[in-house]
Amino acid sequence: MSGVHEIQSLPGLPCSDFQFNFIQRVKITFFFSISDEIKLKNNEVIFSQFYTVSGEFMASLPSVVVGNTLKLENEFKKNSVTSLPFEKKNHSPINSDKALEPLNLEFREALSLIKEGSEKVESASYVPLLQECIKKKSVSEAEAIHGHIIKMGIHEDLFLMTFLVNVYAKCGMMGSARKVFDNLPKRNVVTWTSLMSGYVQNSQPEVAISVFQEMLEEGGFPTNYTLGVAFNACSLLGHFELGKQIHAYVVKYEIGDDTSIGNALCSLYSKSHNLDSAVKAFQMIADKNVISWTASISACGDNGDSAMGLSLFVDMLCADVEPNEFTFTSVLSLCCIMQALKIGSQIHSLSIKLGYGSNLRVTNSIMYLYLKNGWIIEAKKLFDGMESISLVTWNAMIAGLAQMMDLGEDGIAAHSSGFEALNTFLRLHHSGMKPDLFTFSSVLSVCSSLVALEQGEQIHAQVIKSGFLSDVVVGTSLVNMYNKCGSIDRASKAFVEMSTRTLISWTSMITAFAQHGYSKQALQLFEDMRFVGVRPNKVTFVGVLSACSHAGLVKEALTYFDMMKKEYKIKPVMDHYACLIDMFVRLGRIDEAFDFVKKMDFEPNEFIWSLLIAGCRSHGKLELGFYAAEQLLSLNPKNSEAYFLLLNMYLSAERWKDVSRVRKLMKDEKIGKLKDWSWISIRDKVHSFRTGDQLNPPYENIDNFLSDLHDKASTMGFELHTSLELKNEEDDEATFPIGRHSEKLAVSFGLLNTPSAAPIRVIKSISMCRDCHSFMKFISQLTSRKIIIRDSKRLHKFVNGHCSCGDFGSLV
Repeated sequence: MSGVHEIQSLPGLPCSDFQFNFIQRVKITFFFSISDEIKLKNNEVIFSQFYTVSGEFMASLPSVVVGNTLKLENEFKKNSVTSLPFEKKNHSPINSDKALEPLNLEFREALSLIKEGSEKVESASYVPLLQECIKKKSVSEAEAIHGHIIKMGIHEDLFLMTFLVNVYAKCGMMGSARKVFDNLPKRNVVTWTSLMSGYVQNSQPEVAISVFQEMLEEGGFPTNYTLGVAFNACSLLGHFELGKQIHAYVVKYEIGDDTSIGNALCSLYSKSHNLDSAVKAFQMIADKNVISWTASISACGDNGDSAMGLSLFVDMLCADVEPNEFTFTSVLSLCCIMQALKIGSQIHSLSIKLGYGSNLRVTNSIMYLYLKNGWIIEAKKLFDGMESISLVTWNAMIAGLAQMMDLGEDGIAAHSSGFEALNTFLRLHHSGMKPDLFTFSSVLSVCSSLVALEQGEQIHAQVIKSGFLSDVVVGTSLVNMYNKCGSIDRASKAFVEMSTRTLISWTSMITAFAQHGYSKQALQLFEDMRFVGVRPNKVTFVGVLSACSHAGLVKEALTYFDMMKKEYKIKPVMDHYACLIDMFVRLGRIDEAFDFVKKMDFEPNEFIWSLLIAGCRSHGKLELGFYAAEQLLSLNPKNSEAYFLLLNMYLSAERWKDVSRVRKLMKDEKIGKLKDWSWISIRDKVHSFRTGDQLNPPYENIDNFLSDLHDKASTMGFELHTSLELKNEEDDEATFPIGRHSEKLAVSFGLLNTPSAAPIRVIKSISMCRDCHSFMKFISQLTSRKIIIRDSKRLHKFVNGHCSCGDFGSLV
């Protein structure tokens, strides 16, 4: 937000003093912007710094912005701030390069004359040229002007050299800025503050604190702006105790009501997760500006009190303070957290009214809000209506669609969102814009959820081509993608090829080995991780205990469980107990599994009760199984899969009174048939199957082919477990036709329509029954195909008659 103002005359400073005596035809221009406010008073120019906001932040203000608020002169405020009621404005970014072309020409000519000439120039006349250097980030031109200043012998001018410190800092040359500072014969607080601000702006807050201490040791007295910069440095470093000490100075001199100090304190306490103190700092501010309100709203969001943040936003509007783009992005992020779609849509309307309808940051935030709440059509309208789309926008759209997969009401909606995300990535690729690591991370997670190995491999190739293979985030995403697509060899290869590994990388690979039944490799990798000095966390131990569970390594599992508690001081959570219970159930040690349930410090969740039910059914512990099933229903009375499971358990035991009771409960709770869907992707097209569907072209051959597979499998020993078919009250026959569950249809279609050596990859909406699990083992052996099915509980990889789950799927 900058303007060009031609100076005619200013109080106390005649215009003639500003004229270039070597360029008669150059107009004297100054550039006033948010970055630099030039105050001219009593023939002395004093400037104060205020940092502009980085263009990539959408949801919150950087701490540098919050702290360095200018206290503008009253006259300046009158000219720059519009009072409410708000008027519609255009806040979209504009390209000012064309408007400044003549000025750039004059700048180059002036710079050329400076380099060639030796005529003395008034010190204040260098300011416009130095301002242009800041705008162009031109170090070489700044150095040329610096050389001319030294040549003219005015390098001891405090104002000019302080301004030069500012120029070098904004160009990222802190070494040069420090050299100018050190060579000054005297310094004032503005000089110290300029250097401190430069270090904060250039991500060296520790040096800024050191400069602050130097200033105090030399007897300098900090201004409000100096303290604001110091607070920001403390925030960036996480030195909150030092920040509190500086706060004590503020309290002593009763300047806590200053806007810049209050803003910086609000940011400091927010980052230290002390929301109460952040809000108190905000409330102390006498003259709250838009940055003050935005800082407090962001603090609420960062510290988990979204409701308070929305309340503050309402108070802000009532106080007639006009929100800016950062206010809107902050408050829209709160709406995302609270899923407050109605409030978010009202804020969208307000943003349009205030002229932010085409603002990129605000539009991105609104689009993300709509995506997260399932308003895909509205989000796409916003996306398609943008005049220019930045990479941040593409990433927001892809990430939002990826999240919609988890929030979808059913598998169909989830898959629709996933393939929409892949199509959006394809559009990004065709646009010519290069994806970054966040793009690749999001789209690889989509491939993971869709079990879309072919697309994942194509994206892997793009990762290599784009040079992001060495990035640890992308590398870990590749490991997860190949793991969830059932390719453990490629997951392992991606892990080995990572140049650097984080705890998340190690944990992902350990978990992948465990899920695929490679328990020995998982435990060896865990020991390797410890050997190189990486400290495991609770998620790592879930993978380790899962590996022990798959292999039935009871002694090792209990040893690792104790190691977790005693050596690493990690308190067990539900998932740790689930792994141990899973292990005992697999081994048929049902009583020990129930004993572990009693040892837990919390009530078992649905997954643990499901494990116990499966174990009890498999090992004939029917009474314990009925008890576990009833507990499962009490946790989730709307769980249709649990009702059908309990119903069939009673049917198998011929306990007709309990059958009637469960059926009545299902009727009262309006439990319908299970939505059993399966999907398979072949040549970039998704084919979905539902149990009981009438198969039409091109699927009419599936029934005959599946019947042949059943016959062949029967000759190898396969038997249909008809007693386990799901029934309901309205139909005493099987709700799902015997032998035609959805995954069987999907796998049959895959076998008919893919090359003979290609693996079959299917996603199923509910857990596999024991009949289908047994059938897939025979088919993998019969066809010599790898069959990978991910159901609602786990990944099943069938190879040569064996499953990666260790046949635990047959217990369900």
